[in-house]
Amino acid sequence: MQAKPILRSLIKNNICRTAQVRGGSMSASTDFHARSISQRDAFWAEQARLIDWQEAPQQTCDFSRPPFAKWFVGGTTNLCHNAVDRHAATRPDAAALIFVSTETGIEKTYSFAELQREVERMAAMLMSLGVARGDRVLIYMPMIAEAAFAMLACARIGAIHSVVFGGFASGSLATRIDDAKPKVIVSAEAGMRGGKVVPYKHLLDEACSLAEFPPARVLMVNRGLEKDFPVVVGRDVDYATLRTHHMNAKVPCVWLESSEPSYILYTSGTTGKPKGVQRDTGGYAVALAASMQHIYCGHPGETMFTTSDIGWVVGHSYIIYGPLIAGMATLMYEGTPLRPDPGIWWSLVEKYKVSVMFSAPTAARVLKKQDPAYLKKHDISSLRHIFLAGEPLDEPTHEWLMSALDKPVIDNYWQTETGWPILCELPGVEKTAIQLGSPGHPVYGYDLRIFREDGNECGPNEKGIVGIVPPLPPGCLSTIWGDDERFVRTYFSLFKSPLVYSSFDWGIRDDAGYHKILGRTDDVINVAGHRLGTREIEEAIQAHAGVAEVAVVGVADNLKGQLPMAFAVVKDASRVATPEGRASMEKEVMQTVDNLLGAIARPGRVLFVNGLPKTRSGKMLRRSIQAIAEGRDPGDLTTLDDPTTLDQIRQSLG
Repeated sequence: MQAKPILRSLIKNNICRTAQVRGGSMSASTDFHARSISQRDAFWAEQARLIDWQEAPQQTCDFSRPPFAKWFVGGTTNLCHNAVDRHAATRPDAAALIFVSTETGIEKTYSFAELQREVERMAAMLMSLGVARGDRVLIYMPMIAEAAFAMLACARIGAIHSVVFGGFASGSLATRIDDAKPKVIVSAEAGMRGGKVVPYKHLLDEACSLAEFPPARVLMVNRGLEKDFPVVVGRDVDYATLRTHHMNAKVPCVWLESSEPSYILYTSGTTGKPKGVQRDTGGYAVALAASMQHIYCGHPGETMFTTSDIGWVVGHSYIIYGPLIAGMATLMYEGTPLRPDPGIWWSLVEKYKVSVMFSAPTAARVLKKQDPAYLKKHDISSLRHIFLAGEPLDEPTHEWLMSALDKPVIDNYWQTETGWPILCELPGVEKTAIQLGSPGHPVYGYDLRIFREDGNECGPNEKGIVGIVPPLPPGCLSTIWGDDERFVRTYFSLFKSPLVYSSFDWGIRDDAGYHKILGRTDDVINVAGHRLGTREIEEAIQAHAGVAEVAVVGVADNLKGQLPMAFAVVKDASRVATPEGRASMEKEVMQTVDNLLGAIARPGRVLFVNGLPKTRSGKMLRRSIQAIAEGRDPGDLTTLDDPTTLDQIRQSLG
């Protein structure tokens, strides 16, 4: 299925009318990328000027021990200084952090000067609890301002933070505690979601009892949501009380060598043990500063609204560090896209004059099912771009959102491991055409190629594994926390020659250099010897005008090995309210797949449900769906947003 460039009335929004064909004459963005590969050190030395250094780097890149790369060797800097202090010194009254909770009704804006004061107080509190340079601090919190203070305070004093998504089950939290061995945990007694209190404290206490290396101290923010939560005497410290002792604290930034770790962020591993992605300091700061200029086009004094959670990499890079490094205000939101009504996000765009917005395809599909009047209710003229990432963006949703908002919607593809986009258009370098369902071209710094499984490179329009020839650019993981060998084994063992970082994603590149991501290599369905990506089938099903959302999984089949099974949400529930209606709709969907991909890709069944199981951050739980379809245990469901969706999956299977 060949995607097409969007060529509509978006000229006024800086989207050009024709795609730049990458080949013959080089476009500005093609040349920009080529220079980042062929003149790597000179290119990144230029980008390094976007941040403050106490000591200038002595060497741009040390790649003497492949696949490990060290960036800006010898340079000393600090993430908190670049995100807060340098702006507080020149623009103290400018907005820095805008905290909005539609769950509690709290709305507060902190200037750069006020943010600096709160971060220094938090830093002094952590130091009083014994935290020093190199120590780990685990942050287990909802989307509240104190979580941002904690992250920035760790960066300020050279401690290494590890944010764990709020509400993670105690067993999952315990494994992260034992891997990071934090000296302190910063938490809150509860979060809120959809108007309901989500208790945290009992999960935290249980995790500490399960862990082999529990922390000596727990700093608790009491939001007043859970009355009479248990306090562990001698371990738990009240945030508000301790804060009163450090109101006038002055805590200088600790200058770190560029390669010193800034944080650990855990991501799923195939072995069941989570991988602690370790990020450096200087490379990350430079990568984010450059991306805010070349990709997101954010400027000092403007506002960026990223709808993710700080428990995920997008929240680290583009709620906390990226916008603040760029001198922007960042809007930190606790709530859903539907409360108090489906226009809440656009109301915030209007109120705070948001110029850059970052969300996820899942959120767009949720909004797609609401009354379209909410998309037109508010003045969003300040908004220049909307960026989507987190999962593949299907063409129908991409086109719908572009048309509904009349704004450029730019897909981008990246991973927890990379920390910033791998594939994306570069509106800050050149205005190129947006292609529906495509995250675009390789971003500067990434020597990205599509590989066959034998290690040879694919040609245009040939599906293969998305790989990156190292060194990985600044900002990417430097290793797995405490396990260099696992870093090499996991990411660099795909081929013996050439050395390649494996994304574990299937991808394809067209003749014009646009890429599409077709799903995980471990989500491939092998049907009678034919390898099919679930992403391809999902996109074909979504081409049916009546389908709002779909998840496709491979289910074991005695005859063919696996069969694709689809679970779909329709736009008009009345169409599938009867057995006859469901049969008719299923036939139509299968015919759509036949027409677009061929009969080999036709799902064994298309079953209809009212909702699909997702985490509270919007990630689809495909593995749980597959497990239920195969009669297996669906696994850890602690981050599941709506438990009834799994029941619907079971019921649809009969």
